[in-house]
Amino acid sequence: MSILALYSNKGGVGKTAAAVNLAYLAAAQGWRTLICDLDPQSAATFYFRIKPKLPVSAKKYISGGKALHKSIKATDFERLDLLPAAFSLRHLDITISDMKRSRYRLQKMLLPFQKEYDLIVLDSPPTINLLAENIFVAADTVLVPVIPTTLSFRTYVQLLDFFKKKKYRRKKIWGFFSMVDRRKTIHRETQIQMRATEKNLLETAIPYLSAVEKMGVERQPIFGYAPRSSAARAYQSLWNEIAGNLPQPTKATKHV
Repeated sequence: MSILALYSNKGGVGKTAAAVNLAYLAAAQGWRTLICDLDPQSAATFYFRIKPKLPVSAKKYISGGKALHKSIKATDFERLDLLPAAFSLRHLDITISDMKRSRYRLQKMLLPFQKEYDLIVLDSPPTINLLAENIFVAADTVLVPVIPTTLSFRTYVQLLDFFKKKKYRRKKIWGFFSMVDRRKTIHRETQIQMRATEKNLLETAIPYLSAVEKMGVERQPIFGYAPRSSAARAYQSLWNEIAGNLPQPTKATKHV
């Protein structure tokens, strides 16, 4: 089982759209996939037409077990399940802080899913707190969307510095450009600047297009209503890059 976290310490960068579309593509390719919505704003849950409701408290949620398994919902897409978010998770980091081995609680919670899923996609809230550190520990890969602007570049560098300070593996982090408007000079120049200084940047850039924004209206991955759009092709390209860096499902577990 691989764990892929979509994370940014800056909001509004296309993180959830990427999480939803990458989870869809993994499932379409035959990976048994679970998308775990950890953001109390529950945007990923909304995109899949599932109510943002959990029958368990934050403490029971992070403790795992049968109650958590019962919270998992099937989506409209084969091989793709969702562990929904709810507003009750807004203080999850405080709940975790009162538990032993607090940085490893999420990792422990997800461990029992390794026989059921090939891939878990974490849609993370845009904060650096104890929950974020749990995500950094649990994830095999941390995928960071970066709008090619000065402030977004700055938050990406801050994240790299945080990993270095905490002695987390910086090789886990892979950045990609998101919401790119090629008409803007600053977007073009910032991409050139970042590629000259940062090694772990993927080649694919997700364009800023209305087709992506329409996900909130259609409430489904972009492939459900605009599968031939340039945005869909970009997400497919992004998945192809990411999948090559993830442990592949064995033939015994992969389904097509």
